[in-house]
Amino acid sequence: MQSQTRHGERDEYRDADHLYVQGTDPVDTGLVSSLSRPNANLTGVHLFTVLLSAKRQELLHELVPSAAAVAMLVNPSNVQNQFELPDVEAAAAKIGQPVHILTASTDGEIDAAFATIVEQRIGGLFVQGDVFLTSRRERLVLLTTRHAIPTLFAWREFVTAGGLMSYGADLRAAYRLSGIYAAQILKGAKPAELPVQQATKVELVINLRAAKVLGIDVPPTLLARADEVIE
Repeated sequence: MQSQTRHGERDEYRDADHLYVQGTDPVDTGLVSSLSRPNANLTGVHLFTVLLSAKRQELLHELVPSAAAVAMLVNPSNVQNQFELPDVEAAAAKIGQPVHILTASTDGEIDAAFATIVEQRIGGLFVQGDVFLTSRRERLVLLTTRHAIPTLFAWREFVTAGGLMSYGADLRAAYRLSGIYAAQILKGAKPAELPVQQATKVELVINLRAAKVLGIDVPPTLLARADEVIE
């Protein structure tokens, strides 16, 4: 019953227009009035995607501390940009590692973004947790491998597809929560009375096989903190 759709500029998963899974704070975007009492005809699961962006940037810096600059790939139509990018810019200033914001909402724009990374010799990349970009994970993993770009993704699914690293909420756990709510709504529960769930598990996943292909030595400090290491 769950389907993936786009509603204007909102990047989200909805179920019968009553249930969503998304990374942007639903209060900030005006979807609900509060997490505990949505007071709207929808509820859902908050993945903390925006709040974790600065941490992803720090982890990428730990992976490639000597990189003169890194890049962030975002979908320009994603509403979370207005909340996410200021945090990214602040983190870049604090770390002292400039970040180039590259945009892509088509396959051609993804290719163009990677051409820019190669041309400007950008030393690392982290990818926004976005529906479109996630749907292109095989393409993104292939390009990061082909061009030997150390890349940190938002979801574990990129790493199991051959990517290097991910840091983000456990999507499987989030969808289980969504499924529980979907069942309750189908039985008559009112979405407005169901508190917005917040993802409780955030995981760091590292693929050492990918690191070997890229010729990267993952710092022991990162390996020690990883929730899962693929060897």
